[in-house]
Amino acid sequence: MTSSSPLVAVCQFAPGSSREDNRRRVATLVTDAARRGAVVVVLPEYSSYFVDPMDATLAENAETLDGEFVQALSAVAARNGVTVVAGLVESAADGRVCNTLVAVSAQGVRAVYRKQHLYDAFGQRESDWIAPGELGQASVFETAGIRFGLMTCYDLRFPEVARTLIDAGADALVIPAEWVRGPLKEHHWTTLLTARAIENTAYVIAADHPAPIGVGLSQVIDPQGVVVAGVSSGEGIATASLDPALIARVREANPALRLRRYTVVPAS
Repeated sequence: MTSSSPLVAVCQFAPGSSREDNRRRVATLVTDAARRGAVVVVLPEYSSYFVDPMDATLAENAETLDGEFVQALSAVAARNGVTVVAGLVESAADGRVCNTLVAVSAQGVRAVYRKQHLYDAFGQRESDWIAPGELGQASVFETAGIRFGLMTCYDLRFPEVARTLIDAGADALVIPAEWVRGPLKEHHWTTLLTARAIENTAYVIAADHPAPIGVGLSQVIDPQGVVVAGVSSGEGIATASLDPALIARVREANPALRLRRYTVVPAS
């Protein structure tokens, strides 16, 4: 790895109902990933708190962006000289909570994204507990010469979300998830991750919960759709280098972004 090819890590773990245990687990994973050379560490959706099925304890355990979870992320990011992306349950105004991503470094919060497409599918109703994020400016941050864009789990099924990040200059799509297991769900997960990489000629960096609730299969995929690192169904860490020169070569050979004739606008 060189300074022009930063190393990223996906950390696959199962957050639970103890916020303190989740913070400890996150700190251990981030420290381990940093020792392997990662400069950006990606953790799953709901890393601060998770219960299955969802219930009223989500609101009871929601935090603000200056709460204990984000403070802990800032501290471990500072100790290890990395940027950490993780999902948290954030306090909201209407009795529900926000399903939020934060990118945090030693300098504090660098980007915030609140999930736009809620998982009201496959027999689930996330919207009973979660308020959707407002449409607006894409959530991006830059580290080591790479621009990263944030999106979450069910957003993966909506290619417009990824395209808005690409339009904001993203070179890599960061996708924390809790991709629930079910018939063909592993196939959907891996296929959609690959599609988002190929159609946007961008890296995809996706971190999921492990089995038995999630499908696992956290991955780093290059702009050609090739999986360059990944985890199987259990807990673990995978690392991969991001190559800006590869992004440029792929976009030169396949200028799909330049040739497209449609733009993305929010639905009314």
